[in-house]
Amino acid sequence: MRALVAVKRVIDYAVKVRVKPDKSGVELNNIKMSMNPFCEIAVEEGVRLKEAGTLSELVAVSCGPDKSQESLRQALAMGADRAILLKTDYRTDMELQPLAVAKLLKKMVEKEDPMVVLLGKQAIDDDSNQTGQLLAGMLGWPQATFASKLAFNSGLTGVDVTREVDAGLQTISLKLPCVVTCDLRLNQPRYATLPNLMKAKKKPLEVVDAASLGVDMSPRLEYLSVEEPPKREGGRKVDSVDELLDKLRNEAKVLA
Repeated sequence: MRALVAVKRVIDYAVKVRVKPDKSGVELNNIKMSMNPFCEIAVEEGVRLKEAGTLSELVAVSCGPDKSQESLRQALAMGADRAILLKTDYRTDMELQPLAVAKLLKKMVEKEDPMVVLLGKQAIDDDSNQTGQLLAGMLGWPQATFASKLAFNSGLTGVDVTREVDAGLQTISLKLPCVVTCDLRLNQPRYATLPNLMKAKKKPLEVVDAASLGVDMSPRLEYLSVEEPPKREGGRKVDSVDELLDKLRNEAKVLA
């Protein structure tokens, strides 16, 4: 059984994001980039399923510029068998939006014929949380989002997915093929060691021009301005409840 895992290259989660002077977006030059943490969890789950014998092949797919190969090589170092880069010059944090990504992934699903598509629940740059749902809708496949546990049945015809909801944990059963988006508690991703990174260079990585797939990738949303949040002011002490209410009402204007 083959699985497809989607990978996105984003600004590293530990980096302080800087806004461009013209407020057209965030600065990407000379910034540390890495694999989206939720995508990393999806890759780890795919590798574990492969190690358990559930999967026969794990294929990593990414959409973006040439430098996205770095994240794909990391996925290969973690244990993916091969990788595909859908190359495009669109900015992946603003211009290449979830609808376009879902359309591109649909093309790869039609080509690779996987039984499971694994994705991170969202990317930490745009926080859209839409690609998995859009892909499942386009394919007409069942989906499970925010997965914290996967359990395939013995016949590999379905999977029980435990997912996090507001009231606690919910377990649902899906028939294969299906789409699953992964949450933080699903696993702890392994560290890609240097020897495995070297071995990953010998694994196949196919580069496909995204424009050749006949997909309309034009942005549906326009970013008018990107600004840093206002700096948090220091707290102040008050001498009485009446003074507190007065400041909340007249200065903070949070009370009518």
